[in-house]
Amino acid sequence: MRSQLGRGLAGKRKRVLALAGPLALCYLRQAMKGKPDFYWRKSKEEGYPARSVFKLQEIQGKHRPIRSGNKVLDLGASPGSWSLFILDLLAGSGAVTGVDLNPPDARLLARKGYHFIHGDFSTPGIRQQIEKEGPFDAIVSDAAPSTTGSRTLDTARSADIARLVLGICATSLASGGNCLLKIFQGGEEKEILARMRGLFSLARAFKPKASRSESMETYFVGLGYIPPGRPPSAPTG
Repeated sequence: MRSQLGRGLAGKRKRVLALAGPLALCYLRQAMKGKPDFYWRKSKEEGYPARSVFKLQEIQGKHRPIRSGNKVLDLGASPGSWSLFILDLLAGSGAVTGVDLNPPDARLLARKGYHFIHGDFSTPGIRQQIEKEGPFDAIVSDAAPSTTGSRTLDTARSADIARLVLGICATSLASGGNCLLKIFQGGEEKEILARMRGLFSLARAFKPKASRSESMETYFVGLGYIPPGRPPSAPTG
C-alpha cells in the first residue's frame, strides 16, 4: 500500500514538473512583493541592493557558516547583497565567487576578491567552471524559483534547486566545509534536510526574522561537510 502511494505521489510530481517545462529550475529574482518595510529601508540605508542581506546576517550570527579566510561560493548571487555582506565580513581575508543568470550590482564587480560566473548553475558547463574554482570552504544559496502561484509546483522547483546545491557541494565543497541554502516549505523539505543530516556533522532548519511572515521560505544550514568514505568530525568553530 505504501509503495503504491509513493509511486502515485512520484507520478504526480513528475506531471507537475512536466507542465513547468524548461523553466523548472529557473531561479530568476522576483520583484519585491508588498510594501517597502523596515528591512527594505534599512538595506537601502546601508548600501545593499536587497533586504535579503539581513537574513544572512542573522543566520551568520546564529550559526556562523562563514569563517575568516574562507573561500565562499554564492549560488544565485544577484543582485549581490549576500556577496557584498560576505566580502565585508571577510575583510580581505578570503574570496567570493558568485554565480547567477543575471549580472550582479556593479559595485561587486569592482571589489577585490570577487569573481563572477555568468550563467545557470544547473547546466554542466557552469558546474564545470564552479568545480575549477573550488574547492570552497562554504557554499551559500539564496536561489529561488520564479513563483507561479502553484504551491505544489513552486515547492517542487525549490527542492530541485536545493538538490542542485547539494550536488555542487559533492564536487566543490571542502571537507569540513559549510553549506547554507534556501528552500520553500510545504513540499519536499524534510527529505532535503534528512539528506543534509547524512552529509554534514550538523544540519538544521532556521527561519530568520527578516523573512516576511507570509513567505514559505526557510533556510537549511549544514556544518562540517563529510565527504563520502570519511568518518564524521565535529564542525569547526
